[in-house]
Amino acid sequence: VTAYGRRMIEHTKQMVTDTYCRSEGYEADADVIYGDTDSVMVNFGVADTARAMELGQEAAQKVSATFPAPIRLEFEKVYNPYLLISKKRYAGLLWTRPDRWDKMDAKGIETVRRDNCLLVRKVVSSCLKLILQERKPLEAADYVKRVIRDLLLNRLDLSLLVVSKALTQDAEAYGGHAAHVELAKKMRRRDPATAPSVGDRVPYVIVKAARGAKAYEKAEDPLYALRHNLPIDCQHYLDHYLAQPLLRLFTPILKNPQDLLSGEHTRAISVAAPSAASGGIARFAQRRATCLGCRAPL
Repeated sequence: VTAYGRRMIEHTKQMVTDTYCRSEGYEADADVIYGDTDSVMVNFGVADTARAMELGQEAAQKVSATFPAPIRLEFEKVYNPYLLISKKRYAGLLWTRPDRWDKMDAKGIETVRRDNCLLVRKVVSSCLKLILQERKPLEAADYVKRVIRDLLLNRLDLSLLVVSKALTQDAEAYGGHAAHVELAKKMRRRDPATAPSVGDRVPYVIVKAARGAKAYEKAEDPLYALRHNLPIDCQHYLDHYLAQPLLRLFTPILKNPQDLLSGEHTRAISVAAPSAASGGIARFAQRRATCLGCRAPL
């Protein structure tokens, strides 16, 4: 069945590219940008949504006419604009009628994954809105830089940094050192009555620790971190949570997407005070990168 479906998709691709091309009188040469066992995605090279729908419906009818009954190809939707990041990773405004888009649709992108912190989902979702709905990619880049600066200055609410993962079996049964598993063990040692049980989701934040500490060693219960004034490892969130989703999103858009992760907005970071209760001007300290020669701020 899979092999037959694959042959049908290959037939569809070939027929679409052979039919919808300039040599046949169409506006542009169609390009099949994605295909799997039951669908194909075609770029007809037209900017008008209504025209794209017209071509999609026409192509579905022409291809269906070459298949034996009851097999037929149906037109489903148009994406405009459309951001294809990689196979099964894309986002766009979904249209099923020419006068108004239905919704912003995203697949395989960090807007819905529960194993990411809320910060990642919020930033990626806001960027997609600016890029797709408002058509303002440069404003999206500026927004990212502001968020990164606020993150490194520890200005973000702790709730944005909480990661949550399910404890699917007893903590001792895990073979590796997953952060949520090691935290569950730690919480059980502190207070077995309130420790997570099998089936629970274990929320945690990443706090600063000794240089070289593993990520699972830095996982901490958010309430415990708040009560004990534990400093958050903001750089870890940038390097391990935000960086890759942002690079994937902006690589097709910006000439130098790495600029999002370096520059003036990354050069000032918060320095944890010994204790919030100790008072003094140290509570407001920031650390800024300086030149090794003249000590001027970079």
